[in-house]
Amino acid sequence: MKLSPLFIFSFFLLSFLISCTPNSNQNNEEQINTTQDSSNTIQNTDNQNEKIADNFGIVIHGGAGTILRENMTPEKEAEYKAKLEEAIRTGHKILAEGGSSLDAVEATIRIMEDSPLFNAAKGAVFTADEKNELDASIMNGADKAAGAIAGVTTVKNPISLARQVMENSPHVMMAGKGAEIFAKARGLELVSPDYFYTQSRFDALQKVKAKDENAVELDHDEDSTKKDQTNFYDPTIKDSKFGTVGCAALDKNGNLAAGTSTGGMTNKKYGRVGDAPIIGAGTYANNATCAVSSTGWGEFFIRNIVAYDISAMIEYKNITLAEAAKEVIQNKLPALGGNGGIIAIDKNGNVVMEFNTAGMYRASMNKDGELYIGIYEK
Repeated sequence: MKLSPLFIFSFFLLSFLISCTPNSNQNNEEQINTTQDSSNTIQNTDNQNEKIADNFGIVIHGGAGTILRENMTPEKEAEYKAKLEEAIRTGHKILAEGGSSLDAVEATIRIMEDSPLFNAAKGAVFTADEKNELDASIMNGADKAAGAIAGVTTVKNPISLARQVMENSPHVMMAGKGAEIFAKARGLELVSPDYFYTQSRFDALQKVKAKDENAVELDHDEDSTKKDQTNFYDPTIKDSKFGTVGCAALDKNGNLAAGTSTGGMTNKKYGRVGDAPIIGAGTYANNATCAVSSTGWGEFFIRNIVAYDISAMIEYKNITLAEAAKEVIQNKLPALGGNGGIIAIDKNGNVVMEFNTAGMYRASMNKDGELYIGIYEK
């Protein structure tokens, strides 16, 4: 029997359409599997975000230098450790409750500024003119905004003024009387210069002048011939404690911040300004890398752009915070003759406390509340 072309065409068309019809059971299974895969992906992403959001940490320093166990009384050691713990727990509490890294850094540094133990604000050293001149800086890693002040004499908490410069002015740095006028305009607490007077700091100035009128000292304690004193007076600076306080923090939103505050050098002249208020040298923060606060011989930290250099090495060489800090503090800085240290925290919450001196007052706390406090090299 001969089949017509129309019949043959219709038969093949029908066969083709039947073969193209999807299997409903297979289609349903594929749809279920796709939905499950998508659900797992969303769940995994949520878990990762939750893990990142939960991560935070904080690290501080109170100066580095020749800090030897044999020259520290148990009472003085306990005093330093107690103040370090008070300061870092203040910042940690803010972070644990979801507060910003900027708030944590400012509040933590204010605790140390209010203590006569550290060369910052209340415990600031004296200039050659027997004044206390204060410097500070702060930086926000989220947008790289920064604020700094130098040479103020009546601002109770310089770190708070540095933040005001950052947040409520078009500038990055203010100095001297102009900075104090701005502080008054912003409603910050101003005090008489006498507030910063401490007898031990004043006595140290007289000792420096008695030995060499032109000598300067980064920090000090009392008579080095007494075994119960913390540090040795040394007009060459090499064996003195580098007095600065600083803090770096990571908050639950992944934002980094750092701040630094200091009274500078004993017997400093001519309005000398060190690294503490210099963004990139004494303080630096970048959400893509880390937050850093420095303590040391300021001139060398400025020349090495220490804080920024650590961040840049992480960003451009793709190395860890620990590797970058070690290279800068143990190799680059000493190559020029500089001493000191840094504290830092990276975007993942890793903390580093690197120094090339005999000691550094330091502390850290992570998201689990684990507290570390250190003073000596070992």
